[in-house]
Amino acid sequence: MTSIRRPRPWEGRTTRPVLPESLWPSRREILRALGLGGAMLATPSVVGCQERKTVSGVEQDPVTTYPASTRWVPDWKVVGGKSAYPAQRNPAFLVRRSLNPEDDAAAQNNFYEFLPGRAGPVHRFVEGFRPEPWKLAIAGEVEEERTVDLDDVAKIAPLEERVYHFRCVERWSMVVPWTGIPLAKVVEWCKPKSSAKHVRFVSFGPKDLTEEQKPHTPPGFTEAAHYPWPYYEGLRMDEATNPLALLVTGIYGHAIPMQHGAPLRVIAPWKYGYKSPKSIVRIEFTREEPPTFWNDLQPKEYGYLSNIEPDVPHPRWSQANEWDITTKDWMPTLPYNGYGEYVAELY
Repeated sequence: MTSIRRPRPWEGRTTRPVLPESLWPSRREILRALGLGGAMLATPSVVGCQERKTVSGVEQDPVTTYPASTRWVPDWKVVGGKSAYPAQRNPAFLVRRSLNPEDDAAAQNNFYEFLPGRAGPVHRFVEGFRPEPWKLAIAGEVEEERTVDLDDVAKIAPLEERVYHFRCVERWSMVVPWTGIPLAKVVEWCKPKSSAKHVRFVSFGPKDLTEEQKPHTPPGFTEAAHYPWPYYEGLRMDEATNPLALLVTGIYGHAIPMQHGAPLRVIAPWKYGYKSPKSIVRIEFTREEPPTFWNDLQPKEYGYLSNIEPDVPHPRWSQANEWDITTKDWMPTLPYNGYGEYVAELY
């Protein structure tokens, strides 16, 4: 029998249209069941359900475009320099519903170092705080431990934009355009040894404050003193090198503001949001599974993998549904946040 290999979504431009949630995935499933698959999905009759606009000769998709913004643009040194944004979009990543407005995404964040105990308007508590100067330590099972700065990070690979679904363990969700570097390229650049099986990320914490930063530290930054700061998380090596994983430097066409985790954070969109650590100051490669912040605090509620599995409830609530931060509408949660095609084989 001839072996037919179906290309992965990240291996080239997808022919699947970006559709509103009411048309996905039921249309896709029906066409697949009829044996029509990608060929039918690529036809203008399917794509034509969305009005498309042309800006400077470039076709724009109304589901995944956003207006230019200046309100949330950082005024500090950013990865690649401000001229690197907006970066070219990678079109290979499917989304199910329209982008959330930037103001909504910027006002709904979990960042307990600044706003302990809940998600909310973190931006109100980070005003005046500048994440500079910034250093990133590369440590553990690597050929050479070293400390680098943002200029070094910018040289790893060109920045690219990806539109991803984001799902918090608290059941709120949003669709946003992240800018960054594929985490697989970052891992390669770090030169881990063959003994490295996991990647540990450590976030910025109170002990990392410079003298210049201390006068501008918001009150919430030290209020949650009972937490074991700094924040720390981890991924298996195969997760960190999965094509979906992204080292994020920007959002909505500019560098990320502080409430989103400036200047460096991780996005693993098939996992709950707490697996995407913010404001990273250390990438460490380990032989053994590293401890993680929430698993150490509440091991019965937050496992190491923490994949989005709607059939596996949180001990205190169901994970079968989620609500959109803009419309407040509830909708079913998909396994792996809809990214099973990329990651299911890992588990």
